[in-house]
Amino acid sequence: MFAKQLSVFIENRQGRLGEVLNVLGQNGVNILSMSLADTTEYGLLRLIVNNPEMGKEKLTEAGFSSLLSDVLVIQIPHKAGSLQKLLKCIEAAGVNIEYMYGLSIDGAEAYVVMKASDVAKTEKVLSENGVMTLSNDRIKTL
Repeated sequence: MFAKQLSVFIENRQGRLGEVLNVLGQNGVNILSMSLADTTEYGLLRLIVNNPEMGKEKLTEAGFSSLLSDVLVIQIPHKAGSLQKLLKCIEAAGVNIEYMYGLSIDGAEAYVVMKASDVAKTEKVLSENGVMTLSNDRIKTL
């Protein structure tokens, strides 16, 4: 199952991240995970939120440039080597992992957000290997 990631392009200047978070918070959009990468002039903020469509709408209204993209939110065991085992299966299928970052939901399992060059093919590989992914509907309940 795919999930929607909210990506926001922001100027790399003091207070801009706070402005994005303020818009989301004032509109009841809860952040479950985020990753911020920067250059000297701008930043790319990637978010997993409980309501990505609302987040995008409210950020657009506030003048921010944002987009929604399909990602996989993957549950893996908290066990050494689990992620590497999973990545080997994906690599064997000829899929490139473009980026990934952690997501914290509970202490029992580990979760990662993954963007792959072929999300549908990656989802198939994950399913064939018994790996659970979270949908937007499930994320909304967290």
